[in-house]
Amino acid sequence: MTDLHDQLEHEQRAVDERYARLDRLRATTRARLSQTRRVGPSGSPQNRSERDAFATLYEDRIAQLEAVEQRLCFGRLDLAEDAAPAPDAAGGTSGTLYIGRIGLTDEDQTSLMTDWRAPAARPFYRATSARPEGVVRRRHLVTRGRTVTGLEDEILDLDAYAGAAASVGTVAGEGALLAALATARTGRMGDIVATIQAEQDAIIRSELGGTLVVQGGPGTGKTAVALHRAAYLLYAHRSTLERSGVLVVGPSRTFLRYIDQVLPSLGETGVVAATVEELFPGVTATGSEPDAAAEIKGRAVMAEVLARAVRQRQRTPREPVEIRVDGRLVVVRPQDVADAIGKARRTGRPHNLARVVFVREMLQRLADQYVAQLGFAVAPEDRAEVVEDLRTTREVRIALNLAWMPLTPQKLVADLLTRPARLEAAAPRLSARERHLLLRGPDAPWTPADVPLLDEAAELLGEDDQAARAQAAADARRREEELDYARQVLRSTGAGRGMVSAEQLAERFGPAGPALTTAERAAADRSWTYGHVVVDEAQELSAMAWRMLLRRCPTRSMTVVGDVAQTSAAAGARDWSAALDPVLRGSWRLAELTVNYRTPAVVARAAQAVAQRAGLPVSPQTSARDVPDALRVHVGTEVDDGTLVRAVESSLAELGVLDGTAEEGGRVVVVAAAQDAPGVVEQLLASRLATYLYAAGGSPLDARVAVMTPRQTKGLEFDVVVLVEPRRIAKESPGDLYVAMTRPTRTLRVLAAEGLPDGFPTVG
Repeated sequence: MTDLHDQLEHEQRAVDERYARLDRLRATTRARLSQTRRVGPSGSPQNRSERDAFATLYEDRIAQLEAVEQRLCFGRLDLAEDAAPAPDAAGGTSGTLYIGRIGLTDEDQTSLMTDWRAPAARPFYRATSARPEGVVRRRHLVTRGRTVTGLEDEILDLDAYAGAAASVGTVAGEGALLAALATARTGRMGDIVATIQAEQDAIIRSELGGTLVVQGGPGTGKTAVALHRAAYLLYAHRSTLERSGVLVVGPSRTFLRYIDQVLPSLGETGVVAATVEELFPGVTATGSEPDAAAEIKGRAVMAEVLARAVRQRQRTPREPVEIRVDGRLVVVRPQDVADAIGKARRTGRPHNLARVVFVREMLQRLADQYVAQLGFAVAPEDRAEVVEDLRTTREVRIALNLAWMPLTPQKLVADLLTRPARLEAAAPRLSARERHLLLRGPDAPWTPADVPLLDEAAELLGEDDQAARAQAAADARRREEELDYARQVLRSTGAGRGMVSAEQLAERFGPAGPALTTAERAAADRSWTYGHVVVDEAQELSAMAWRMLLRRCPTRSMTVVGDVAQTSAAAGARDWSAALDPVLRGSWRLAELTVNYRTPAVVARAAQAVAQRAGLPVSPQTSARDVPDALRVHVGTEVDDGTLVRAVESSLAELGVLDGTAEEGGRVVVVAAAQDAPGVVEQLLASRLATYLYAAGGSPLDARVAVMTPRQTKGLEFDVVVLVEPRRIAKESPGDLYVAMTRPTRTLRVLAAEGLPDGFPTVG
């Protein structure tokens, strides 16, 4: 093979072979699923459970095999003779490894393709000419569908390559990375598995333990790195993470939809994805509030406020309370109540659990009074009846509840935010103005900033866990029994044919069919603890939100990605140490991404200049590429005189949308301050571009043209950004302007009737 045509044909045959194997695996798994389903609902409950468990496992496997269709095989390594792995260990033969989304073997278990996460694939991302790691040549395969459309070679070991050059040839392409960066956006984030760079790979493969903070400016691939790291950790530490799961936390539901195809395309479908406000089951945070109120709710001092509010629900009466029970007088004495409260508090248990101790102690003291009036000794069983009579007496229940009321998190927080006297008593460290900002009407809906407060309240209040402990012990016993039974089933029937382990089968057993997946169980359980948590746009989290997240991950195994220069939330972080040291006590490590892969260089420089003038802590970065005419500025023209419509229309024309030459990709976003966005929408709806806007109730990710505020664009990217009145955005938040300016992959058009913000370079 000495010319491009021959080499393309050779690689096409190799790719065809791997797709053929993928198709056979799909067909085999579907056949096994069909066979399992044909068994029907007959047999014993255990037999039905086995059938359902196998069916669910086969369905999961089919979903994984379907998700890796696009760019199944994207790389090849030619290794020096002394570095070539054994064929059955890492894939390929004769010193050649093909790299892909998942590992594939043929019927004889000889490896056809190496999973990108495997140790043998690491040189594909890390090897350099200075440190080739045994790699002679690295080849990127460019595919469209199942067709190989291009190749790109990198020669890393010239000495080893010189003797083989005549026979293997080499191809110089435009660069797999640059080609990927130039691809039109589709409204969904794509994976970067074929083009992971060395500094990104080092973060992706970083050790599981501890908290890794990834700081990087806009466009450095923080989100992609975090998601690929989640996929890598699930591959490298599956036994540790499979049962507890991985949680991905994003800033908005739109953002989570934007990234929802990445992990499935990498072969992982069981990750829980949520926003912070979705982590408290049963509460939907639909309300809004001023930033100043949200900032106060996010302060760490609110944990003290809630703790004090709980203690204030444990009250000693001012006067004795007399109650008649069966004609005899018992007295709820203030000193008895104080003593019982003290005893309950010393247990250190949450409010609702400690209340059991309080009530038991008070009933015993009241029973002592009752028995003393009888004038004779009482047998233990008779005393138990006295205690039960006291417990069921309405007046006794009322008196004890007034002293120590059982509470729900919703009741505690709602009372705190709607009753000025309660808030003043619980929050003496807040000023009168701050307390006034927190107050609201009794019918006000929950806001996102309320959710961490509810979670904190749930920790302080607790629930009676006696039933939960008994259930956990029973579940553990049943798990061992099911695991033993699963091993017997696999040994005696040969079911699963190597595709299903005893652990997988047992995980699906249940008394009435398959159990919920780890993701389903975790999402419904507030107290669920995850094996690893990924937090994107982490600079937006308040101190109270961090407390909430760390309860979900007591091991502190977390990947935290963000950029403190892009902080929008009033309660967010401006410095990682200030935000994390109080909750992690300094136990975290920092990694930085320094290359901007998204934003053209001229746009990135302009955004950094504006951010630096505003005093933001901008991370140093280098843009990977430049794009001609990427920054276009219109100063002094009103956006309602047709300038806006013309800017959007010409952008669509350049992307090939108007003449139909564009493929699936090509997205334009108009970014305006929150108060200006409705007027922008009206202008576009009144123009010939209305059909390109997303419909009401739809998603801006699905439309060719979207209108969004800067905060709504956080974490997203578009081909073209039309930025309306940047000075108005900067006045609201310099961080928001920095975010808005760094969303485009091709062009930033600035419409500035009111002039440009400080620091903006002079551009024609």
